[in-house]
This record gives sequence, structure tokens and C-alpha cells, in this order.
Amino acid sequence: MKKHPIEMLISQGEHQQLDFKFEVSDSKKIARTLSAFANTDGGRLLIGVKDNGAIAGVRSEEEYYMIEAASKMYTHPEVSFEATRWEVNGRTVLEVYIPASKDMPHLAPDKEDQYKAYIRVNDENILANEILMLSWKKKLKTEGTLLKISRPVEKLFSYLDDHPHINVNQFCKIGRINYYTARNILSDLLAMDTLQYTIVDNHIVYRRIA
Repeated sequence: MKKHPIEMLISQGEHQQLDFKFEVSDSKKIARTLSAFANTDGGRLLIGVKDNGAIAGVRSEEEYYMIEAASKMYTHPEVSFEATRWEVNGRTVLEVYIPASKDMPHLAPDKEDQYKAYIRVNDENILANEILMLSWKKKLKTEGTLLKISRPVEKLFSYLDDHPHINVNQFCKIGRINYYTARNILSDLLAMDTLQYTIVDNHIVYRRIA
């Protein structure tokens, strides 16, 4: 018997582009998930699905309006989404699709109501750091980014020839530069798509694009 499309999605388990929500009861909290998906690779929320993949179903129309409020009131700039209601074995699942955005960073309130940018890493939403924020702003510049191939940049590339990734403190050390210089170089390289970020041991690090 052919599986329902939602059951096929659920069988993948939660990952970088898929998140299960039993219910939505806090628009500010779900806004952080919208921010994370929009700032990364996009993704889908399945509402009415437990963490273990069991389909519980949404309880009311309120679930959609909580998502709409999260988008319109608590993401800046607003994160767009598309919602589809599915009937699966007599229960309703709300699928919310969030496309990857070109208008990063999208901000959402943290627990103290301070607006921050989030990224999606595996099945978690984590805070974007200052270097990512700066790279996104540079990427939006119409005049582009000019990078001087300086001695620290040469040392950075040499290091990444022999290592899978580097963090900002390691770059400061091998390049003999301060944090602000390292931040500016790394954000330039990210904006130019010469480097990409990844997460190692819950920390943001940087690697060459293969």
C-alpha cells in the first residue's frame, strides 16, 4: 500500500529541513524556527506530529493563525510561508513550507524579547554569530565585496589545505591578527562564497567550499 506523502516525510525523521511540532502554542517561539529555516536552506514544519513521528493531528484552526502571527508580527523582515492541510488516517496535519531566503538575516525574538537571527543546524535552531550577520549584510551590497589577498588570508587558505575547518580564534592565532580583522576577513570570504560555515561541537566554524 502506497504511503501518504506526509508519512513519507515523517519517515525521514527530523533533520535540517524538517521539524515536527505536536502543537504551536507560542508565536514568538515558532518565529525562531521560521527565522532559522529562512536563514539556512529552507524547510518544512509538520504540525500535529510528535517528536517520535506519531501523528496526533492539529487541534483547531488556531495552529495556522499562530504561524501567521509568528510570520507577520515576530519575524523581521517577514518570513514568507505556504501552508497545506493534509488528512492522514483521519487526523489533520498542517504542513508549513518556508523557502530559503535571499533577504537574510531574518530576526525573531529570543526569550528576553531581543531580536536575533537563527540558523538551522541538523534538527536544532541556534543563534547566528556576528560573523554570519556581517557576511549576510555584505552579500546584499550591490557593489560587491573586494578582498585583498593579504598574508593572513594566505595563512588561512594554507591552514585549510591541511585541516577540515577553522574557528575565529584559531584564525587570529595563525594569522597573528585581532578578532575584528579576523571577523572582517571571514565575513568577506563567506559573502563571496569562498568559505561556508558548519557546526562542530555546537560551535560555528568555517571551511573551504568543495
